Amino acid sequence: MTDLHGNLMRAGEGASRNGRFHALLAPLQVGANFLQNRVVMGAMHTGIERRDRSLERIHAFYRARVKGEVGLIITGGVAPNADGMLEAGSPMLSGSAGRDWHEAVLDAVRGSETKICMQLLHAGRYGKTPQCVAPSAIKANINQFTPRALSTDDIWRTIDDFAQASVRAREFGYHGVEIMGSEGYLINQFTAPRTNARSDMFGGSLANRIRFPIEIIKAVREATGPEFLIIYRISAVDLVEGGMSGGETIELARHIEAAGADLLNTGIGWHEASIPTVAQVVPRAAFAYAVRHVKHAMGLPVIASNRINDPDVADALISGGTADLVSMARPLLADPEFVSKTRLAKVDTINTCIACNQACLDRAFRHEVVSCLVNPRAAQEIEYPETIAAPVKRIAVVGAGAAGMTFAFNAANRGHAVTLFEAADQIGGQLLMAKAVPDKSEFNELLRYCDRRLADERVDVRLNSAPTVEELTNGAYDEIVIATGVRPRDPPIDGIKHPKVMSYIDVLRHRRSVGRRVAIIGAGGIGFDVAEFLLGQPEGVTGVDAFAQEYGLDISLGTAGGLVEVGHLQPPGRLITMMQRRPGIPAGNRQAVTTNWIKRKRLRRMGVELLGGVSYDRIDDEGLHISVAGQSRLIAADTIITCAGQSSERSLYDALIDAGSDIPVHAIGGADHAGELDAMRAIEQATRLALVL
Repeated sequence: MTDLHGNLMRAGEGASRNGRFHALLAPLQVGANFLQNRVVMGAMHTGIERRDRSLERIHAFYRARVKGEVGLIITGGVAPNADGMLEAGSPMLSGSAGRDWHEAVLDAVRGSETKICMQLLHAGRYGKTPQCVAPSAIKANINQFTPRALSTDDIWRTIDDFAQASVRAREFGYHGVEIMGSEGYLINQFTAPRTNARSDMFGGSLANRIRFPIEIIKAVREATGPEFLIIYRISAVDLVEGGMSGGETIELARHIEAAGADLLNTGIGWHEASIPTVAQVVPRAAFAYAVRHVKHAMGLPVIASNRINDPDVADALISGGTADLVSMARPLLADPEFVSKTRLAKVDTINTCIACNQACLDRAFRHEVVSCLVNPRAAQEIEYPETIAAPVKRIAVVGAGAAGMTFAFNAANRGHAVTLFEAADQIGGQLLMAKAVPDKSEFNELLRYCDRRLADERVDVRLNSAPTVEELTNGAYDEIVIATGVRPRDPPIDGIKHPKVMSYIDVLRHRRSVGRRVAIIGAGGIGFDVAEFLLGQPEGVTGVDAFAQEYGLDISLGTAGGLVEVGHLQPPGRLITMMQRRPGIPAGNRQAVTTNWIKRKRLRRMGVELLGGVSYDRIDDEGLHISVAGQSRLIAADTIITCAGQSSERSLYDALIDAGSDIPVHAIGGADHAGELDAMRAIEQATRLALVL
């Protein structure tokens, strides 16, 4: 028996002991490479790969995922030449440049069963530099720079650059490369008529448009030899007008296989598409139809991607024949031990990605190092060292919202004796309101995880309990942490106490009855959530079918770009007007750069009126009287909902300080700073405090 066959048998036996996830945990032989399971850590723009980042940070990030038993890792994108850089300072593989970065990555994998491939990504017209290039000089609507059209000679040089970069990746020690051919980057720009207006051998007919990726795969295979792993990331569906049809995608995939690729990874949509692909609004595995279309036409193993954050979903995709492997990027930010917990049948301890985008994609778009709302250690591992507490302390935590729960289980994990007080009859705080909003049901996963961690770390949780200053300072505790959150702020409007006025808490948490005609004062993230809650989901269809209907997805993939006319939405049961003092069209949470457009688009389609530059005059039996651009107007409303900000609930904290006790008191989360309902900041602050007390 060879070592390879022995590895396969041992891995198969390990998977069969956890029959629930046999398909996901089964090994796979791909070319000369043995994969210990079917989980792929997909490429991410994390920001840690920039040339000015710490090598220690890079190593720690990858090492955490290796220890979590990921089968295959694909690095963040590396440009094959200077023309292909995403932005100034982003990774580029030329000569020996950046070799120390790659050594840090590869050292994290060395000695493990995990395989690793470097993604080669040429940004094309998405490059945020004046030197960006493309098949044709057609500007992207998400970039300020107009690209230079590549000459035919430039194209052949670029093909050679991909091959030479692959050779260097092999020399560095990577097991293979992924050629990025999706999401609207350079290769995808060649394959789609939308961005390819060429008349030479690389434009016009389908055969010419797909020549570029085919020649890249041929060149890479010839340069690297038969044992080097080559993955091609194909756009399973473009989701843009002028994109490829499903039939054209299959034609490309078959040529890619013949050219020498070992694996096909499926990408979904272009970055400029008006269809959400990874946000909370997207149902889990919503694009399985596009992956299945590719898989059923291929002999190569196929990787599924996009909104796969649960081991049951992942296993079903494989066991059901939709794909051979699953790619998870953000779920491995949320929990680097996703695979090992699945293998050990501890799936209820997985810290699930909730697809909020707040700490990952939003930070990436702001050119910051990414992290994760539910796991602030992600990509910041060296800043969150886990140490045993010395001395062990008795700590009282008041408030079981995001901040209080996070602090409690992190502090208890270090050995502290923690008591968590909550005035309500259940834990969760503001998270209980968030999960009530349509398309935010993933917040249930965060609550489930926190509840499990509190139990595992043996935190003494006391519900329906609001401790007094005397109870907290009677000698039972060495430290006190106040996490009592926020309270809604009443805007100074004449008539604000009118019976038809209520706060967002009345709506989202206490579920007070709301009339048909609604005025919402405040158009930040909370206001948008309230509007979505009141509109509810369209009737008649649910899940992926509803998503496809709402966004015009062609499930048959017979059309260019995989799009059809947007389906009819059920008229809303309410008439809603949302307004803000700030001039301009309300934008929701201004920090949510990757998701605000989704909410605005849906609210407009559902008939919500959005007003900016509003002055609030008074509230009376008729409704809300306002002024816009100097013109008076009445918003005839049955219910007026205030979403005009919040104030920190610090009364207990202030009373403790005034009492003059020598017990240290800390305020975290909303009790420390009241902005938007910011779970990301609360969880991060709570985690940091727990690691230093």
